[in-house]
Amino acid sequence: MGNNFSLEGKIALITGASYGIGFAMATALSRAGATIVFNDIKQELVDSGIAAYKELGITATGYVCDVTNEDQVKDLIARIEKEIGIIDILVNNAGIIKRIPMHEMSAEEYRQVIDIDLVGPFIMSKAVLPGMIKKKAGKIINICSMMSELGRETVSAYASAKGGLKMLTRNIASEYGQYNIQCNGIGPGYIATPQTAPLRERQADGSRHPFDSFIIAKTPAARWGTPEDLMGPAVFLASNASDFVNGHILYVDGGILAYIGKQP
Repeated sequence: MGNNFSLEGKIALITGASYGIGFAMATALSRAGATIVFNDIKQELVDSGIAAYKELGITATGYVCDVTNEDQVKDLIARIEKEIGIIDILVNNAGIIKRIPMHEMSAEEYRQVIDIDLVGPFIMSKAVLPGMIKKKAGKIINICSMMSELGRETVSAYASAKGGLKMLTRNIASEYGQYNIQCNGIGPGYIATPQTAPLRERQADGSRHPFDSFIIAKTPAARWGTPEDLMGPAVFLASNASDFVNGHILYVDGGILAYIGKQP
């Protein structure tokens, strides 16, 4: 069984993986044997990512690339294929969120979220598919969200994009499964990262932040997730262990989507 989870000899491209959950998943893929390639939007982010991987003993190759720019993405994939090899695993992790009430959000702001969170994965997947078709093997993992299933105030653009990404995942699976290409998604719950740290800080009186209390009460696991919680699912969906899993969204949410919540 152990060999089913091995990624030895595989090349994995993780978008936006200089830090955060993308970095954690790339680390897990590396520990399973994969060669790690990543991109980010700025050179300083790429440089800091390479340094962070190096601290863990991981040799990662980073490139500057905007996932919404089709020409840049084409050049990126061509360069990776020339310098490293054909990509076996793509993790579409790059994304943003804008928390703005819908009636206050401009169409430009809405389009920016859709462009990065939905059009970006389309462009990236389109670019790697020819190589995967040629090899008759490939794994695409889209980082979806609980907002692929649920609505919430102030995240209309994000929920729209992640709902669309869920369906793009299913469509890629439907269209390219015949080439032994599996496309699945991971839907993280609320993850404890530096970005969410202010929501978990204790108040002056020692009580939990109201949002922290809300998440703990809604999660059967009674805790926030960690980036490490996403490592196993990422390796599973990137490995031969998931060869007959296609078009599935694996929610790593501590049970939130299964839970109606405690009676007040």
